[in-house]
Amino acid sequence: METNTITLKSIFLDFKEITKAGLAISVVFSSIVGYLLGFSESHPFSITTLLLLAVGGYCMVGASNIFNQVIEKDLDAKMDRTKNRPVPSGRMSVNKALTLGFVLTFIGLVVLYTINPKTAMFGAISIFMYVSLYTPLKTLTPLSVFVGAFPGAIPFMLGWVAATGSFGIEAGTLFLIQFFWQFPHFWAIGWFLFEDYEKAGFFMLPTGKRDKKTAIQTILYTFWLIVASVLPAFGFTGKLQLSVVGAVIVFALGCWMMYHAVQLYKNMDAKTAKRLMLVSVTYITLLQIVYVIDKFV
Repeated sequence: METNTITLKSIFLDFKEITKAGLAISVVFSSIVGYLLGFSESHPFSITTLLLLAVGGYCMVGASNIFNQVIEKDLDAKMDRTKNRPVPSGRMSVNKALTLGFVLTFIGLVVLYTINPKTAMFGAISIFMYVSLYTPLKTLTPLSVFVGAFPGAIPFMLGWVAATGSFGIEAGTLFLIQFFWQFPHFWAIGWFLFEDYEKAGFFMLPTGKRDKKTAIQTILYTFWLIVASVLPAFGFTGKLQLSVVGAVIVFALGCWMMYHAVQLYKNMDAKTAKRLMLVSVTYITLLQIVYVIDKFV
């Protein structure tokens, strides 16, 4: 009995790790926020749709992560941060991982399609770009981060599409916010994990080096992130709106993130980069919460 319990626990832990549960849940959170922003009298709230979005979203993100880890299994084995993942460590075979990935992809697409076809389409585009474009480009060019920013920005707008069945200026604005956010976030990660990434031959920084040019680009993309995040306050973004108070709070959050981006330029060290990464995660979470509260208050 004890052996079975341990086995079931290890299977569960491997499932969490190979689907990157923490990342997947944060992505699902973004989609849920997009849905809460998108529903209205003409598109009423549905708890069923919300649950389908959460399940379908997790399956799609989990599948993307599985395929990514299968493709990069030999490279993951070289890095301290990833060598103990299920596939490179040998705890899960490539065939089992691929089977799980395809099953999750199928379930995810079917579940998202039951919401509406456009939601499933964007989910499919996301997994294709992440697995077929972003993953192989990581060892070829720093532009991989740019390519990866497209699937990375889809979840926020996916919720709006799930709620309304359409893609317009509102969903596009949500996409734009999370698109610009990807750059300072992933460049910060690429900076403080530079040595580990170097072992696998990953190009994550725009210049390939931890230099002033990379830090300047981090500042520039943070600036455009701030601009995109306050756009709904100026009446340019259709039904996606932000009050003056909400805009001030979002702008203040952006200034907080900009401060840490500037600190990276000044200090040029891994400790500051890691702090910027943590701030960026907090920033996007708080921004989404502010958007939701602002809609209902």
